[in-house]
Amino acid sequence: MTGIQREGMTSRQWLPLLGLMCCAFVFNTSEFMPIGLLTDIARSFSLTEAQAGMMITVCAWGVMILSLPLMVFASRFEFKRLLLGVVALFSVGQFLSAITPTFLILICARLFIACAHAIFWSVAAIMASRLVEPKLGALAISMIAAGSSIAQVFGLPLGRAIGLAMGWRMTFAVVGVFSAAAAVYLATVFPHMPAGERFSVSKLPALLKNPALIALYVVTVCMATGYYTGYSYIEPFMQQVGGVESSVVTLSLTVFGVMGLMGSWLFGRLFDGHRLSFLTVTLAGVAVALLPMQASAATIATVFAMCALWGCCGTAFNVAFQAELIKYTSEYESTVAMSIFSGLFNLGIGTGSAVGGVVVSSIGIACVATWVAPSPPLAWRWR
Repeated sequence: MTGIQREGMTSRQWLPLLGLMCCAFVFNTSEFMPIGLLTDIARSFSLTEAQAGMMITVCAWGVMILSLPLMVFASRFEFKRLLLGVVALFSVGQFLSAITPTFLILICARLFIACAHAIFWSVAAIMASRLVEPKLGALAISMIAAGSSIAQVFGLPLGRAIGLAMGWRMTFAVVGVFSAAAAVYLATVFPHMPAGERFSVSKLPALLKNPALIALYVVTVCMATGYYTGYSYIEPFMQQVGGVESSVVTLSLTVFGVMGLMGSWLFGRLFDGHRLSFLTVTLAGVAVALLPMQASAATIATVFAMCALWGCCGTAFNVAFQAELIKYTSEYESTVAMSIFSGLFNLGIGTGSAVGGVVVSSIGIACVATWVAPSPPLAWRWR
């Protein structure tokens, strides 16, 4: 707390930020869980890993399709009411996932969660930046990114451990309990925050004439597609190609998340003074981590090195691009612009997972490594 106070935040600011950070933790834990438990989920429904991976694709594409219409609809609501409703919907989806009797119903339950994801990630960074003074905006956004990274450090390995010990259904139930607790906390500490001017679809063409946004969106789709072509199948890839034991897979995913925290910290410290170089280096870092993916599976040390660079640069890229989006949109445009960003990012997630599934099924899981590297950084044309 004292560190935050030294940065200039009051308790009325950091308490709701802590709540948003916890929500980012549980939302991303839920998003990553099928990746860490993909083999077990596939086995319980007598599916292959590629078939089970379609759950990731369907849910990601659900977020892509739903992000913009849901956010246009949700722009009429005061932010606190919207946030509490979204977290409640998310919690219901988790409990439904825990009791589902068939894979099809599991996908339907995950679509409930996809609706919550679509709205939450459209407003999380915006709400964080509005809770503090403009000079603390990057720090506030980095706290949301830290919650996402902590999900990879503790949430994914813990969820994987619970799933291995008690079954994957219990993992979904535990996340449902945590999200319900987060809703109660936010109801207590989160301030009322007007939504601002309502966004209409008629304003969308003007928003999409923004060249900085278009460049940002194109790079986002390319990066997310390459990223999730590999990440969706990282668990079976490390086990089958690298011969890595299950415990080491969990540890390597923890390294991934720890370095995501580092990426979040670097963003908070470096981004404001080095925007363009930060954007370029983080995107290039993801490509450098993914290009030698198959070779990196040769030893435990190289697996850890790949996960470290991948986790750090991936998180830093994501949060930096959200900061850029907020910078280049007005207050009333930012929620819808962020929902488009979220939708396109999930387009990349779904497409990457689908491409990875085709490669795994038709060629072999070892070959997924040759499809993962995102396109190189584009020339940034904005200042």
